[in-house]
Amino acid sequence: MYKKPTIIAEIGCNHLGEIDIAKKYIDNAAHFCEIKHVKFQKRNNKELLPANQYNQPHPVPDNSYGSTYGEHREYLEFNLEEHKELKEYCEKLGLTYSTSVWDLTSAKEICSIEPEYIKIPSATNTHYDLLSYLCDNYAGKIHVSLGMTTRSEETKIIQLFKDKNRSQDIVLYACTSGYPVPFNQLCLLEVKRLQESYEDIVHGIGFSGHHNGISADMSAYTLGA
Repeated sequence: MYKKPTIIAEIGCNHLGEIDIAKKYIDNAAHFCEIKHVKFQKRNNKELLPANQYNQPHPVPDNSYGSTYGEHREYLEFNLEEHKELKEYCEKLGLTYSTSVWDLTSAKEICSIEPEYIKIPSATNTHYDLLSYLCDNYAGKIHVSLGMTTRSEETKIIQLFKDKNRSQDIVLYACTSGYPVPFNQLCLLEVKRLQESYEDIVHGIGFSGHHNGISADMSAYTLGA
């Protein structure tokens, strides 16, 4: 028997670095959409990016908010106090705030404001020091996207959580890492494979996707039997 999925609206960095725009997205989710969860992103760009990538020009200069890719990323980044403000704003409107963390520093910062759950993006899911830190220091649910991940890497991720006695706190996401992803390449049967492989081990199974500029995570911790 299946339940209605939980949909998490991906705001990401669509706020253009402006907290008032971020709050407008939250307002829209609260008042015009049947969505109770929104998600942002948190990066320490100098930790995440190699120096040559940080200092090189944006690959599409007309889209850049700085003279280098690093400056562009910094412009779009909210600091910890701003994330705390967004979390409080979400809670005021009855929404759940969450964010992806892309590096260890960001994970430590976001842990300090104790969100209900934290997302690990596909690009960071083999950062085992980051995963271990969350297992040891964060009590909430840990959502992990499996885009760009081999089966052997997937097995290693699951084993880490089992070794830390945290497997029941994971929500795993099937994910095709393309932006946007054509419908015929979404690989939705991956959701079924993950359910068959892990539904008795983890907290839940979900799907993370991006199509035609619209991002959403469907979390199957309400989909499972």
